[in-house]
Amino acid sequence: MGILDQLKSLFGRPARAPEPVAKVVPMPVERRQRPRVDPPPGTCVLIIDDSKTVVAVLRKFLRSAGLDTIECFDAESGLIQLQEKRPQLVFLDIMLPGMNGFAALRAIRRDAQTRDTPVIMMSGNEQAMEQFFGTRIGADDFMKKPFNRQEVFFRIERLLDEQGIPRRNTKPAAEQPASAHAISA
Repeated sequence: MGILDQLKSLFGRPARAPEPVAKVVPMPVERRQRPRVDPPPGTCVLIIDDSKTVVAVLRKFLRSAGLDTIECFDAESGLIQLQEKRPQLVFLDIMLPGMNGFAALRAIRRDAQTRDTPVIMMSGNEQAMEQFFGTRIGADDFMKKPFNRQEVFFRIERLLDEQGIPRRNTKPAAEQPASAHAISA
């Protein structure tokens, strides 16, 4: 019997270390328990994307909330619809045939009749540079593809004023809440 065993036998079992107390962390309110804030039914949203799938998914999400949609597959026709129909919100893809989304956004911001229309830019590219550049030339928000329903309505809700109307984002980026994480379309 070694010296350590002799000491153990003299003093009995060694005292157990106290079990760590589990820290109670309040769970965040799940998004489904908080009512979603939507624009008023009939709010018109312009979708400009060359992907029929993306357009169909956005149309389905938006119409399920009572919003009207106008769909265009290139920037040039999107700018015409923006002038003619005056939508209250635009989802604009960056990579488009012909004029790209950045050029379209510059055209929107230079026109006195459309400059105050909120624009959410979209891209499947993971480059943060696109988001930075889009924000510099006047995008109100940026959404990466693929996206899910929660992401779409999170982005819209961030642009709603007190009456629920989509408005240009006037807060500096540092004051914006952290973005929701997209899962998939």
